Amino acid sequence: MSGPAAGPSPASPVTHWRGFQLSAFQIRAIAALQAGSNVLVSAPTGAGKTLVAEYAIADAVARGRRCVYTAPIKALSNQKYRDFRDDPRMDLGLMTGDVTIHPTAQVLIMTTEILRNSIFEDPQAMADVDYVIFDEVHFLDDAERGTVWEESLIFAPPEVRMIALSATISNLDQLGSWLREIRPQELEVVQSTQRPVPLQHRLHTTQHGIFDAHRLRWVQKSSARAEEHAHRRGGRRAGGQPGRRGGRRGVRPVLGLAPGDLDDLFQHLQQDELLPVLCFSFSRKDCERLARRNQQRQLLTSAEGTRMRLLQAELVRLFQLPSDQAEGEIFALAARGVGYHHAGMLPIHKEVVERLFTSGLIKLLFTTETFALGINMPARTVVFSSLRKFDGVAFDYLRTRDYLQMAGRAGRQGIDEAGLVLAHLDPRDLFDAPVERLFGGRSEPIQSRFRLSYSSLLHLYEHLGRERVFEAWDKSFDQYQQRKKSPKARAAHRQRQHALVDAHLRFLAELGYLDPAGGLTPRGEAARLLYGYELMITELFFRGTLETLGPKALAVVFVGLVHEERGRGPIEHVPHRLHGALRHAIDELAEEILEREQRHGIPTPSKTPSWGLTRALDAWYDGQAFEAVEELSPATPGEICRTFRMALQLMRSVRRTLAPDSDLAGRLDEAAGRINRGVIDARRQLALG
Repeated sequence: MSGPAAGPSPASPVTHWRGFQLSAFQIRAIAALQAGSNVLVSAPTGAGKTLVAEYAIADAVARGRRCVYTAPIKALSNQKYRDFRDDPRMDLGLMTGDVTIHPTAQVLIMTTEILRNSIFEDPQAMADVDYVIFDEVHFLDDAERGTVWEESLIFAPPEVRMIALSATISNLDQLGSWLREIRPQELEVVQSTQRPVPLQHRLHTTQHGIFDAHRLRWVQKSSARAEEHAHRRGGRRAGGQPGRRGGRRGVRPVLGLAPGDLDDLFQHLQQDELLPVLCFSFSRKDCERLARRNQQRQLLTSAEGTRMRLLQAELVRLFQLPSDQAEGEIFALAARGVGYHHAGMLPIHKEVVERLFTSGLIKLLFTTETFALGINMPARTVVFSSLRKFDGVAFDYLRTRDYLQMAGRAGRQGIDEAGLVLAHLDPRDLFDAPVERLFGGRSEPIQSRFRLSYSSLLHLYEHLGRERVFEAWDKSFDQYQQRKKSPKARAAHRQRQHALVDAHLRFLAELGYLDPAGGLTPRGEAARLLYGYELMITELFFRGTLETLGPKALAVVFVGLVHEERGRGPIEHVPHRLHGALRHAIDELAEEILEREQRHGIPTPSKTPSWGLTRALDAWYDGQAFEAVEELSPATPGEICRTFRMALQLMRSVRRTLAPDSDLAGRLDEAAGRINRGVIDARRQLALG
């Protein structure tokens, strides 16, 4: 495979490109690409690091090479596909699991999981790929998915050059040093701390309004005095409790306001022409509640109202929405300049809201943190309704990195001189919130989350043999980060990790996936091609269960495997008539796998099935409208849609392991065809948009 062709001389740096005057960090990054280096770019949200990636794409296209652009979420992959697809110079493809379009394209946009799978399954698919762009590479630190980034960086073919784009992180040099060890090319670390539009960080309480951080101590003392005075008068406290700093904390709420309603704040922002506002609220219900509370505001001028009506009519036509949805809450709120956006909504409804917001006609948008991830939708002002969010276990304060990523949506380049960021403090937050840490701007270091999956281990075992499987751990960022510890601590950690890998291999051998003579058994060959749920599906296949199931039963199984309950209450009862015996048999298999994992000391057990969407799936499979299906489950429309799409993705993965003329393949195709219609059909949505 030939190396990249030489680009322009680094002695003549590119300072302007496609009408843009480049900033210093962009010039430096592009010069490194011209010199044949890998590049790690860290810059604040909105600083323009994506332009470096776009230059690399154009460079690869001009030289007849290929380029892969990876993103952490499907929505961002889809957005990039739309950004590029109208460029006549670009041969473009997309692979997200939900949608595959032109997979042999010169420029291929995909999720990082798809890239990792391609590297393991078919390294030749990376032939002639010059660059792989890792957008949001700080996702290495994601507890659930971070290992995918590490595996991709470690095992990508050595000829491929890496462009890693990151939000601001504190251990950038450490990450860069690790990349220099695992990749053969030189690496240039490029860091910028400057935003094109500076941010102004302020605080807000219901009683004191907006104030600067340097007045926080005064506001705390004032609130404590007011509370103490009310206490001496026999007044009843509202929400306060004994504080660590002496006295009692908490203030009286304004009558008629629930915590976080922020009516006074939004009124101030409207009067002072500080719209549009992105308000981050970390509860889906709160996003909707706050939007409805503010629906009486008239935020659009007469001319804007006319533009909104025309745009809504265009979106209804573009996305082929039924008339009842065109008259529904999303459009009614938008007509007043208000909206909400969260993962519980149908993807097509989220996209409608995104289009309305980017038009500048939604002036007040309430959204969860996913809106901040990579999607280029800035506002004049960002508001945090709270600085605490649920992390899956308990409520805790935001990480600095997450705060900065969301805050970075404030300030529109070329429009605003500065972006305004307002953090609302309730009585508890007034004393406990880590304001100094969040406003200080020093993000947490990235920590390795490396954890080889069963399928990854099977790939490595097949290609490297048992002994060399441990080399994967030795190349990981986890092992690199251990070097700052004492020799004794490093040795102990390495021993623990090797013992963990060994436990997984012993378990796979016990299941009959590893050939004692070397290589994989047929069971192992099947499992290595499945990412997620590989043990359950392989066992169901080789024990003959899948061969006995009709198309609808197969759909029930795959939806049950991927579905995760959100813990809103007791597990929903599913009638026995809906494949009760089958569900019971699969539950028993899952328990068997868990018990055997436990015996081998495997700390992260395989996921067990969840059957809460069985009634909804049964109705959808039989052709009922999605509105009727929504009534059959406490899950949100977005959760139902996402689960059905994940089940389809898993069916396609299994389908690829089967012979084309397999009877099971035909039944999987039939099941997928019955599910993949209407709002579930991701490819249709992408084509319509």
